Amino acid sequence: MGCCSAGSPWLTTPSLISNAATRSFRPIFSLCCIKFPRNYTSSPTASYSRRWYNPERRRQLSPAPDIIRHWVEGDALSTVPPQERFTVVSYNILGDRNISKHGDLYRNVPSNYLDWDHRKRVICEELLGLNPDIICLQEVDKYYDLLNVLEKAGYLGSYKRRTGSSVDGCAMFWKADKFQLLEGESIEYRQYGLQDNVAQLSVFKMREAQSRRLVVGNIHVLYNPSRGDVKLGQIRFLSSRAHILSEKWDTAPIVLAGDYNSTPQSPIYKFLSSSELNLMLHNRRELSGQRQCHPSQVLGLRREKGILFVLMDRFLNSSWSEEEMNVATGAPKSHIALHPLKLNSSYAMVKGSQTTRGDNGEPLATSYHSKFLGTVDYLWYSDGLVATKVLDTLPINILKETGGLPFKVLSF
Repeated sequence: MGCCSAGSPWLTTPSLISNAATRSFRPIFSLCCIKFPRNYTSSPTASYSRRWYNPERRRQLSPAPDIIRHWVEGDALSTVPPQERFTVVSYNILGDRNISKHGDLYRNVPSNYLDWDHRKRVICEELLGLNPDIICLQEVDKYYDLLNVLEKAGYLGSYKRRTGSSVDGCAMFWKADKFQLLEGESIEYRQYGLQDNVAQLSVFKMREAQSRRLVVGNIHVLYNPSRGDVKLGQIRFLSSRAHILSEKWDTAPIVLAGDYNSTPQSPIYKFLSSSELNLMLHNRRELSGQRQCHPSQVLGLRREKGILFVLMDRFLNSSWSEEEMNVATGAPKSHIALHPLKLNSSYAMVKGSQTTRGDNGEPLATSYHSKFLGTVDYLWYSDGLVATKVLDTLPINILKETGGLPFKVLSF
């Protein structure tokens, strides 16, 4: 996911509006974001993300569903001149090695659709078809394969591989004729006791408007549902570093893209949107909301554990150690996690259809495989930006009808 990945938003800065975070006045500034659901491959005209898995897969063949995504415009779009807009894409492309490591997640996907040469082609076709100004990718383990293609289209890029034994990482690309890189920073969370994940931060200047600067962050948060303390620590640290860079570059607005491995109903989402979280009110093992998103549970095909058992389990495992609180908050003996940004999620700020959005405005799903159906990808933005347009996601009933992606009628 904010901008367009599972959907695509545009962000703009209202003219002469006081920025609550910086208390300064800024001219009109526009950003178009495109956020794809994780591990998505599709054609330029029919979009969505990831390899979708359908636990209700029908035995008999049925007509292929129409795979169409629609742009949804916000009220601010008409107020922003085209030359002031720019697009951002966020996309978890599914690491090639992760397919073999987690093959059970893609058991309904034909092997030729999982082949890297095939996926590279459709990923690049999708990206080039959308023609974004900034691209944020996660689970990248074939960086130079992508760079060779995107360079020919006028992009420059940067890459940060995860530490430890993993070979994938985060990659960021930008149009050289539209943005100039002023400063770049890579975060190795291992240095701060926060596992082997990494993140990127870049400061850009728009070439056509010399005074316009922008901080863009790209992160792939730890997956482990039980380590909510580490997830909070990683997000908190990225937000703090982004804030420092923003202050350094004249309170430049911020976009934070990536795969946050946390659902819209989770305490971690609340932390991102409200800037703080009281750890004592939540179970560390339930901070991400991932455990409530098994496809059969989401689709109502089975009942989860008895309510009493769930409540007892949460009560017995809700305590925090001092070390875990320190990891989450970054402050000894503090039980309040804080970050310095005022963030909005692009999709939540541009109203979409009830068939594609949840109660809080986020997509119903940006990730769908044999063990998960829900939203974990976001494009967040700070004061000084406004979401003006998003590429909406697919309704759940259409996802179910695909029987799993890649999909034959889409030639991948």
